[in-house]
Amino acid sequence: MENPSNMSSGRLNRGGEGGIGMEDSMLAMLDASEAHDAFDDRIAFLDAVRASSIIQKHRKLPTGKIFRAIFRMLRTGKSLEVIMASYKLLLDLDKHFPRVYSTGNDNSKSSANSPSKLVVAEKAWSPLLVFQDNANSVGEESKKQPDQPLEPSSFHDLIEELAELSSETEFQASNMKALQNMLLFQYLVVVLEGDFLPRNATMNWNMQRESMLNILLGSRKINYKSMMQDCLIVFCQLSQLQNELSNHLEIQKSTESQLSKHFHTALSFALHEVVKNTCVSMDKFFVMIMDLDISRKKADLEGHTTRADGLRKPLMDILLDQLAYSIDTVPVFLKTFSEPKWKLEIVVQYLWKYMTKPSARTRKSNGSPEDATFEVALKCISNKTGTKSITKKIGPDVMQFLLAFGFQARLSILSEGNAEGGVSALADLCQMFISAFESLRSTNESMEIFSIGKEALFTAATIISMKS
Repeated sequence: MENPSNMSSGRLNRGGEGGIGMEDSMLAMLDASEAHDAFDDRIAFLDAVRASSIIQKHRKLPTGKIFRAIFRMLRTGKSLEVIMASYKLLLDLDKHFPRVYSTGNDNSKSSANSPSKLVVAEKAWSPLLVFQDNANSVGEESKKQPDQPLEPSSFHDLIEELAELSSETEFQASNMKALQNMLLFQYLVVVLEGDFLPRNATMNWNMQRESMLNILLGSRKINYKSMMQDCLIVFCQLSQLQNELSNHLEIQKSTESQLSKHFHTALSFALHEVVKNTCVSMDKFFVMIMDLDISRKKADLEGHTTRADGLRKPLMDILLDQLAYSIDTVPVFLKTFSEPKWKLEIVVQYLWKYMTKPSARTRKSNGSPEDATFEVALKCISNKTGTKSITKKIGPDVMQFLLAFGFQARLSILSEGNAEGGVSALADLCQMFISAFESLRSTNESMEIFSIGKEALFTAATIISMKS
């Protein structure tokens, strides 16, 4: 990706008469494709946009008309190739023409001698329309048009559709609309991430509060808690669907004759990847929100928030409530959620809800107890009395998943070399984990040890043997 700070200001404009002529030519291709429903013309249009905006030496940012045309293709395209090509083009345009970036994100001497500055392309086209001063700028009929940006309510509708889709008992591999909705969600997360990460890196609440993510979540046009609950449903059920699609694809691969008979085989392969990547995008969406919650909490403690910032329940609390209510989703969620820091925090806070707590406790800046660590939890569980108490509440199977996934997350963090103690800390963690697991097993003798538990025990024993 080209450093945004090196872009000339002309790249954010149409670029004179030549740019207008080229735009007219590309839109003519699009008009022709729509008039005759011509697949080749649509692909030619997308190729022309890519050539003028990304491949050529003097690249130009496409106009809003061009962006809307590509966006419409993503949402209404009838062929897999057109849908995927429009999606890929939108992603590549976002990489080359970021809407928000810092001028100090390179290693040049000039940037080292000057403070970084956050640059926001205020007039750049966006697939999301969340800013308050534009809240009423799109009419009801316009909102329904596939080339129009999504308002907060439309974003919530998209999440609800994904939740309904993932809940269906019979998921059709030929469901093109399902694929388009998942790709749309992935693209919107990329846009939110591109806007949020540079703002969050400033550690300035004035910048963070103006992020699209913060404004979207605080919008009165959505039910925030309900939307987050739907996001969790999508995350867990798409993870299970991914496994089912993998098995389905293996069956399709078994014989060439079978492959030749399935008209939707290519779509099945694409759908498997899209489902997997949608889980990844939801993972990123969760992490961004929890990072925003921490930034908001820090700003609140420092007195930088105002009444206008409103109140919103932290996502961590919503996830913990839902995982406690629907205990069967715990292993699926922990298996699919990838961020070690937040996975560990979720495990620790989940255990902390049901554990016999240490007597003396202070509190962290995020509101959780200062001594709420995985190591402290392991010590409490190593005590048979503590083990019996907690397993009565959540069961030995869920307990096993929490210990194993928590151990993996903590091990990943320690292995990065950011923790004190080095190899000794790793060995101590492994010893405490084995002790806690043995306590769990001795308290529940009929407990089945799952593969994740066996893997974690083997890893812990291996690390201990290497140290000795």
